[in-house]
Amino acid sequence: MDRRDGARATMPVVAVPSQEPPFVPVADARPADRPWPAMSWPPPPDARLAGRVVELVPLEPEALGPAVFRALDEEAVWQHMTGRPADAAAFVQAQKRQVDAGVFPWVVRLRRPYRGQAAGAVVGMTSYRDVSVRDARLEIGSTAYAPAVWGSLVNPDAKHLLLGYAFEVLGAGRVQLKTDVRNTRSQQAIARLGARYEGTLRRYQRRADGTVRDTVLFSVVAEEWPAVRDRLEARMAGG
Repeated sequence: MDRRDGARATMPVVAVPSQEPPFVPVADARPADRPWPAMSWPPPPDARLAGRVVELVPLEPEALGPAVFRALDEEAVWQHMTGRPADAAAFVQAQKRQVDAGVFPWVVRLRRPYRGQAAGAVVGMTSYRDVSVRDARLEIGSTAYAPAVWGSLVNPDAKHLLLGYAFEVLGAGRVQLKTDVRNTRSQQAIARLGARYEGTLRRYQRRADGTVRDTVLFSVVAEEWPAVRDRLEARMAGG
């Protein structure tokens, strides 16, 4: 045996890590897909969506912003939302910026007395946002309610209205919903709507305190809407 063989024989053995299995490509769920009709946008400024418990009207910042701010002016409401406004004037200006950026905000108010609140009371807000008209998709987000109506029929009723309008009037093919990974109450509420969990977007968005959150992503697509609609209607009828 020569020196080179001896040198090789005394070298330490380094373990080679096992290779990860190859990624299995995702199959096309709609291989015979047809062109999707154009989506209508935006909703008219006088739109009004009426449900069993709530009605939704476009949020005009100057006219309705102060009432929305008063309804949501509690620390718990803003725990998982970015940028709590200091007062009603700051809220109005923030909503104006949102509208300028293409967001379509809605005011949520009661159609009848409910949970100790009078008919007509403003109990929250929500929005159509991240709209892509070309791709026929949008997001329902920036949703916040007064704590008095948490866990009630207010959220499923509002989501029923928003999803129905998006799919049946605007012609959306996809509606998505996102929430902070730490907001477990919101995750559970979205799942109960019948939306499908799609995944977690890691280090996706900065929180108000400077940390960067993981974002939990759900969606409903047009083919799923009839079943989701029936589920929501049955839930509201039982409530």
